Amino acid sequence: MNLSKLAVKRPVTVLMVTFIVILLGVVSLTRLPIDLLPKIEVPVAIVSTDYSGVGPEEMEKLVTKPIEESIATVGNIKNIQSISSEGNSIVVAEFNFGTDMDFATLEMREKVDMVKGFLPDDSKDPMVLKIDPNAMPIMEVSLSGGRDLSKLQNFADDILKPRLERIEGVASADISGGYDRQVTIKIDQQKLLGYGISIDYLAGIIGSENLNLPGGSVYKGKQELTIRTMGEFKNVDEIKNLPIPLKTGGSVYLKDLADVSMEFKDITTISRTNGDKSISISMQKQSGTNTVNVSRLINEELESIKNDYPNISIKTVIDQSEYIEQSINNVIKNAVLGALLAVFILYLFLRNLRTTFIIGTAIPVSVIATFILIYFNDITLNLMTLGGLALGIGMLVDNAIVVLENIYRFRQEGYSRKDAAIKGAKEVGMAVTASTLTTVAVFLPIVFVEGITSTIFKELALTVTMSLFASLAVSLTLIPMLSSKLLKVDKEQGKKHHSRFRLFSWAYDVFDKLFLRVENRYKKILHWSLGHRKSTVFLAILIFAGSLVSLTNVGAEFFPTMDEGQFNISVSLPKGSELESTNKVVTEIEERLFKIDEVETVFTNIGGGGNMAVDVGTTDSATINVLVKDLDKRERTTTEIADEVRNLIWDIPGAKKEVSVVSSTMMGGGMNGAPVSISVKGDDLDTLKEIGEDFVNIIKSVEGTREAKSDISEGIPEVQIKINRKISSQYGLTAAQIATSVKGTIDGKTATRYKVNGEEIDVVIKGDETLKKSLSNLKQVTIQNQTGMNIPLSQVADVDIERGPTAINRDAQSRVITVSSQVVGRDLGSIAEDIKAKLKNYDMPDGYHYEMGGENKEIQDAFSDLALALILAVVLVYMILASQFESLLHPFTIMLSVPLAFAGGALGLFITRRALSVPAFIGVIMLAGIVVNNAIVLIDYINTRREKFEETRHDAITNAGPIRLRPILMTTLTTVLGLVPLALGIGEGAEAEAPMATVVIGGLLLSTLLTLVFIPVVYTIFDDLTGFVKRKLVKESN
Repeated sequence: MNLSKLAVKRPVTVLMVTFIVILLGVVSLTRLPIDLLPKIEVPVAIVSTDYSGVGPEEMEKLVTKPIEESIATVGNIKNIQSISSEGNSIVVAEFNFGTDMDFATLEMREKVDMVKGFLPDDSKDPMVLKIDPNAMPIMEVSLSGGRDLSKLQNFADDILKPRLERIEGVASADISGGYDRQVTIKIDQQKLLGYGISIDYLAGIIGSENLNLPGGSVYKGKQELTIRTMGEFKNVDEIKNLPIPLKTGGSVYLKDLADVSMEFKDITTISRTNGDKSISISMQKQSGTNTVNVSRLINEELESIKNDYPNISIKTVIDQSEYIEQSINNVIKNAVLGALLAVFILYLFLRNLRTTFIIGTAIPVSVIATFILIYFNDITLNLMTLGGLALGIGMLVDNAIVVLENIYRFRQEGYSRKDAAIKGAKEVGMAVTASTLTTVAVFLPIVFVEGITSTIFKELALTVTMSLFASLAVSLTLIPMLSSKLLKVDKEQGKKHHSRFRLFSWAYDVFDKLFLRVENRYKKILHWSLGHRKSTVFLAILIFAGSLVSLTNVGAEFFPTMDEGQFNISVSLPKGSELESTNKVVTEIEERLFKIDEVETVFTNIGGGGNMAVDVGTTDSATINVLVKDLDKRERTTTEIADEVRNLIWDIPGAKKEVSVVSSTMMGGGMNGAPVSISVKGDDLDTLKEIGEDFVNIIKSVEGTREAKSDISEGIPEVQIKINRKISSQYGLTAAQIATSVKGTIDGKTATRYKVNGEEIDVVIKGDETLKKSLSNLKQVTIQNQTGMNIPLSQVADVDIERGPTAINRDAQSRVITVSSQVVGRDLGSIAEDIKAKLKNYDMPDGYHYEMGGENKEIQDAFSDLALALILAVVLVYMILASQFESLLHPFTIMLSVPLAFAGGALGLFITRRALSVPAFIGVIMLAGIVVNNAIVLIDYINTRREKFEETRHDAITNAGPIRLRPILMTTLTTVLGLVPLALGIGEGAEAEAPMATVVIGGLLLSTLLTLVFIPVVYTIFDDLTGFVKRKLVKESN
């Protein structure tokens, strides 16, 4: 018993199964986590090593190179990059996609442990960290109120931070801005020298006195009592009166050696919200958690805190979940609108509510069934999965249309409802199954696609595949069952229905007249094309060639930029600039931003932290996050507003300003995420700097580039202490002892932490400020050796002012600089080609070479993988068609509709001025499986008429074409209209699916029009060829 027969025989069972599917689907939908994009696993880990007081060149030689050499032998490693800066080394290891990063980081730790013995003794142990882009800040809040910033800081530290970090899914809550208190010990250098006390010795005494330690236990009678030695400082006066033992005997009070007072720390960061000073808190989610769920829990806790502390103003500045929810809702809205349009076109063709209802059930049931499969495959509800459903909305009814049309034909022939349902579904069962297989087969080559493209493609492919298989099941079960109960054959049905809805009678008349005109015109064109086969083939080739020409003007990009209503301004002053200088520039930028109507929130962080563990915030840098109004409240895009800002602030002197639009889809570029990125490798930093400057000028000369820059900066003036090792060794001093003593004397040293009212406050020993005022004073800094002798710095080292590099970058264990640029007004692909053309004429010095990277390299890698997937998809479709028709030649007739579809996709991108991107390329691959369905329907019916009705080839074609015109147009228009809302690209997140929908619409429309004319002509050519081969074989056999 076939499936359709079983469904017709057991209608209640089918109905109950359908209700179970709907119930489970709704439950699954409510439990599906929501996110913007699929979870992206980036196989990157870093090794971070601190070595205080050591310059970039020494860090490179002593720390970075040994670590690079050790981890280079780790399995599956793809590339190694590094940054050696003042006192810090960062080595970034990039692995092949699919690598088990837990195992990889474990192997990295083993390799690093092996090299620890070769690192400097005074360097800290290297830390191996796995980078997770999913564990990113998801929310920023600011604090303000009727308190000074120090009290707000205490509130944030004591109340807000602990409560937020207790929330499930929150990894950390980082505070910036405000004031921190500290106990400052300002020493008198001369008194220390007089008593023979060093800063290190003083810090050790203070730290050892500030302790509460257990001392075992004693018995008082039968009661056991715990012993505790109570030594922690209770107040500042206790610190002032602390006796400091002298090495010569006796002691001296700390207050006699230094001024001790409670004061605020030097401000190193400033945080502002819309120009007002504030405390900012950035919340980062844990790896693997859902952004929307975590944000919801944070908002609930913030509301509770607001109720508990009504005098504190807590404002949410950035909430990533808002854009995610808006984007998801927008895609759902577009999908629903697409479904309604598909049902409308069905009704327009069928003019029958019952028939429309029967076919229309395929959409909601298939979609709801897909939610079950999504849930059990541990996939989130994101733009790709919902986009896959939205893309498949129109296709979900295709199988139902074919099945119902065949059932209807049997009813017209006089069969009963049940018999017609069984026979009709059985006759086309294999055809619709083959049609579905050709559509989903194109997604199988995903296994050969790597990287981020695979992550994006995989979930969309799975969703489309699951929804189409669900629609196939519905078409072979629910549709025959409903047809056996509801389908009527009434020749007057259309007229009755026509009169019943007089309001729409004019639309029906127009549609009928239009379709009749199209049908008559098609018959004439079909007759002409069969009589002018060469002209028809030439015309098809001409259209295909024209589309290839249009494709050269389309351009390329990795992923469309999504308008998330946010852009950032990075501000950098000359290295070493004071916080006040940076603040002055940033304040001027803020004042200009407030004049722009669309700007809603300006969130400023001066001197704050940088990106991941690679960038460290300094007083000479700042980041301004600008949020603009929602899309429905502004006419301009975020990119257009950012362009205005770029022009508005360019003339502010004293700083470099870089404006970049925030987009979750900017995923390319490695360590340098700029669209244009060129790596130049060589040994000498000065030569690299010269090449970098030349490349910057070349890039600036290319139309469409902006903010071109090199990451090698001017060496900043620095005081270099060059130790005379021979003399220093005579005094028993090492380089580390000298560096540590100088740092402690100049910058001070944290001796301990002092607890007051539950707050821990640093106790900092500050050096003599006069020592910072000149080099001659610096030379008088003394270093105490193990015998207690104080040796002036000038006796063991030379002190000079020189320029040194701020950082040394390496790539693949070679020194490298990166020249990068943003793009505007042109597609990235065209700009990259122009840059390549100009760099060909550049005379590179021996031993130096360059390579293109950044987003452009990501495009090339992605397109290369997708091209392979496309080729394999076309081969798989051919194999399925060959199996269906049991012919090696006839499938070529059908497959010729594929290049025609590609032509339509290219024209679609050209007309809408959209670039060829990863989503657009995925649309091209989808076309390979979709467009053959119309050709299958047409060729299959032509063969049926030739075999069943024994018609001539010409008669079979001229009869089959007009008869199949209606269902072909119906399936095409339902798919196209289902995609129109997505193709328009209106609303949050719509940019992601718009290129895909555009390609599918363009390809489907053009291929359908040409399939109805061109494919019959090709069919006759291949039929003649088959006949010729058969006659030749017969002749040879005789």
